[in-house]
Amino acid sequence: MPLFSKQLFSILGPLSLVAAGPALAQSPAVPSMSQNLPALSIGQVMLNTGAAFAGSNEPIRSGLVWRIFEDRGDASQPNIIARSTSPTPSFTLSPGNYIIHVAYGFASASKRISVQRGSLNERLVINAGALQLKGAVSGSPIAGNRLSFSVYVPEAQNSEGRLVIADAKANDMIRLPEGTYHVVSTYGDANAIMRSDLKVESGRVTEATLNHRAATVTLKLVGSAGGEAFAGTAFSVLTPGGDVIREAIGAFPSVTLAEGEYVLIARHEGKVFTREFKVESGLDRDIEIIATP
Repeated sequence: MPLFSKQLFSILGPLSLVAAGPALAQSPAVPSMSQNLPALSIGQVMLNTGAAFAGSNEPIRSGLVWRIFEDRGDASQPNIIARSTSPTPSFTLSPGNYIIHVAYGFASASKRISVQRGSLNERLVINAGALQLKGAVSGSPIAGNRLSFSVYVPEAQNSEGRLVIADAKANDMIRLPEGTYHVVSTYGDANAIMRSDLKVESGRVTEATLNHRAATVTLKLVGSAGGEAFAGTAFSVLTPGGDVIREAIGAFPSVTLAEGEYVLIARHEGKVFTREFKVESGLDRDIEIIATP
């Protein structure tokens, strides 16, 4: 049975779920815990560890961070005595009480153990999956460096939810506990934003593309149509209601805007020029203001 089986999810919001299936690179076979174990000194104990996805019981072969804490049995902060990023690490310990903790992105599991002699095998189960996100506009992929994603856990008292991760990049493997998440995709640095709710299931990767309705416009103040742009112009992009969306200074700054109507104001050498314009999804173009005498 493959680590991640294919599936489709229902879509809540402006989302295209392009695929759901294997997204982690194939890893070499996990070595047996009994292979080439280091020799133990008298009085030491060998702890062999591994992790699996809840439900499928498939072993987790990458993305793990292990920590072994000394369990003092009191309220004080336990000391970390060992750590590893191996999928199946082995730890040499002195007899005593310990806490095993393993993290898989934002998901984790832990267990208290007591070791006295010989060796011990422990396999922790993590109820987690992952999101892998992309963006598109008018059916064309958006370059990853122009996208960022924020992931929230929905909360009844908060319309957006509790922030889990901000500024995640396209194609990042975002490892999360099983559950439903609110995803916000930002295209550019203005108001081109799309939202959707996505479900993460244990042992599966949800690959999703959020479809934006936006375009990139280049702002210019010119003496005549198609003429050379004036350097040092200060531009303001406003909604028809007067809310400022974006400000920029230069001869021809570019801005990515959500589909809709806008007002452009250009200021140059003490003079102010305005025009209205419309953004159509997927139609990148120049927006010129002619500097009338």
